[in-house]
Amino acid sequence: MFFKFIYLSLCCCYLMGVFGDEVKSVSVMEADSVTLHTDITDIQSAYMILWRFGSQETLIARLNREANKISLFADVLDGRFRDRLQLNNQTGSLTITDITTNHSGLYQMTISGKQKTSYRFSVTVYANLPVPVISRDSSQSLSLSSNCSLLCSVINVRDVSLYWYKGNSLLSSISVSDLNNNISLHLKCLDDSYSCVVNNPISNQTQHLNTDLCQTCSALTFIHKVVISSSVGFLMIAAVLIFCFCKEHRKTHQQVK
Repeated sequence: MFFKFIYLSLCCCYLMGVFGDEVKSVSVMEADSVTLHTDITDIQSAYMILWRFGSQETLIARLNREANKISLFADVLDGRFRDRLQLNNQTGSLTITDITTNHSGLYQMTISGKQKTSYRFSVTVYANLPVPVISRDSSQSLSLSSNCSLLCSVINVRDVSLYWYKGNSLLSSISVSDLNNNISLHLKCLDDSYSCVVNNPISNQTQHLNTDLCQTCSALTFIHKVVISSSVGFLMIAAVLIFCFCKEHRKTHQQVK
């Protein structure tokens, strides 16, 4: 019984080594190229290498070393890999050129030789980030107590974070993970030393606050305050004059009687 247990344990260890659950994560920017490869430098003992993609394990490339033939299956999955695949006949590595977000997913490389070995790669393709746009937040009503409110925005993004910085100090942030999101982040403008940054795990874009924007916004706030103050003052003066007029009119009316 003991030897049977040892035998089964060794078999399990062997199978875990051959068909291990380890997945190598790869991140790449859209329009770049990525090469999926292992530490194998010589595949002379292998007679077949297969590359599959996605949860359905769709065959996208095959290297038949016995026939010395490379096959690329360009028409599968609505042709998303057409003219984008390169298979190295010395290492079996797969290169995907001009990659898009549609190529994100799980890739599996299977080597058949003296023993069968599999390698898996989780590829995440990030879209190129737009430069954030800083604008005055017109939806925010100005009041006597309010400062100028600015808005930093990016559109049609996923898996990104948006930040407001004052110099090197982080003021606020927001993150999204869904596809094709529009995100915005508010800032109460006090001076001109702000910058807005959008980033994903492998890239970023920065927009510095335009010097005139905060000054113009602050000027509008000041004018609005002056107008409100003037209006309040005018109403108070008008109220006093009306009160005095009514009082004088009442006094004259009493004297007439």
